[in-house]
Amino acid sequence: MKLRSMMPVAMAVAILSAPAVHAAEDAPSQACIAHAAASIDALAHGDYAGARKDFGEVIAGKLDAAKLEQVWKQVQGSAGAYQSHDAVQPKALDGHAVAGAMLSFANMRLGFAAACDAQDRIATYRFVPAGVFATAVAQSVETDGVRVSPLDVPTPVGPLHGALTLPPGAGPFPAVVLVAGSGPQDMDETIGPNKPFRDIAEGLARAGIASLRYDKRTFDHPGHGADLTIDAEVTDDAVAATRLLAQQQGIDPKRVFVLGHSLGASMAPRIGQRDPQLAGLVLMAAPARKILDVIEQQVREQQARAGRPPAAIKQAVQAVAQERKLLAGIAPGQPAPAGTYGGMPQAYWLGWSRVDPLAEAKQLPSLPMLILQGGSDFQVSPTLDFAHWQQELAGRPHTAFHLYSGLSHLFMPAGATGTLADYKTPGHVDARVIGDIAAWVKAQPAR
Repeated sequence: MKLRSMMPVAMAVAILSAPAVHAAEDAPSQACIAHAAASIDALAHGDYAGARKDFGEVIAGKLDAAKLEQVWKQVQGSAGAYQSHDAVQPKALDGHAVAGAMLSFANMRLGFAAACDAQDRIATYRFVPAGVFATAVAQSVETDGVRVSPLDVPTPVGPLHGALTLPPGAGPFPAVVLVAGSGPQDMDETIGPNKPFRDIAEGLARAGIASLRYDKRTFDHPGHGADLTIDAEVTDDAVAATRLLAQQQGIDPKRVFVLGHSLGASMAPRIGQRDPQLAGLVLMAAPARKILDVIEQQVREQQARAGRPPAAIKQAVQAVAQERKLLAGIAPGQPAPAGTYGGMPQAYWLGWSRVDPLAEAKQLPSLPMLILQGGSDFQVSPTLDFAHWQQELAGRPHTAFHLYSGLSHLFMPAGATGTLADYKTPGHVDARVIGDIAAWVKAQPAR
């Protein structure tokens, strides 16, 4: 499960952005490039006041030195300790000209992008997945007839950039909404050089199934406050996406499914409760346990593989136990404690700690479910999670299980280390997985 700070998982991070002001064909000015370079240099040296000295009025009002320090720590909590960055130079991002550079962290590389206003003051400040510069969703038709077009998901904080992928032909097609794992994920669920959701969307389209994938709100609108909740970030936006997809031309509104990965999978039963029109759920690498139990296992195992001394591992595990105890002491109806944990507000963790995926799945006895697991997943356990799903939902109608030997949390061939380093190796979602999803979706009756 791709989690921040405490969790040993690489992820894409976008921090704060205001509308860019230059079209992609207009290169950023030399002054803008200089301001962006000075800012990222200062940030890398912990000079948070210096990093924002060339901010424009709007972004300066949203991102003071303390907030910028929090942002930088959050980025490193996800990507690992900062190591270096390339020279800032003109780049294109989502159709806009930006001053950009690649940053190297211990666990992954991220892109840094800044755009300026007419006075060359920084108006956009983002950290984005490696490899997305000069990429954007555009209307396209592949040689095999698969069609991709932009489709944004409406939310209370603003639209989420999305991509509708359609098979060849007129339809109506069964369709799947892809719900990503934790952290500020883009629509492809980009992790290092890998894009599992793009693989799945394209593979399903070639099998005759449409899909909608979208950026998470913490990616497109990352200026969240202390009141951000897990339902606001995941459940609400997924329900908005399912309803939007059902309204599209060529989509069979009675055959719309949700496919969740990791966090998205753990929230899929709740999404099913909120949208009774769904035809079924696909759960990929779904935790069966409470989230802090999963985190504790990940911390213990990953730090041991990293060669950390036993005392340090014990201290890290105790930190998780303290957070569990803190949240367990909050009675229903009481506010969350102040502060943050793992870079996220305690209100977010309080809601997440109360999510019981298995119990919520049992409340949907007639909703078809497909539960998939990589046999070499070192984040969601084949024995502690997947086996528990099998045991508790055994004999349930319209429920199927698949365990894939040798596949990772990303449903790609597993690496040799069982650590974050494996995610740096390019790969693709195994064709067997996509084939099994497609066959199962097609076999389900209309809702």
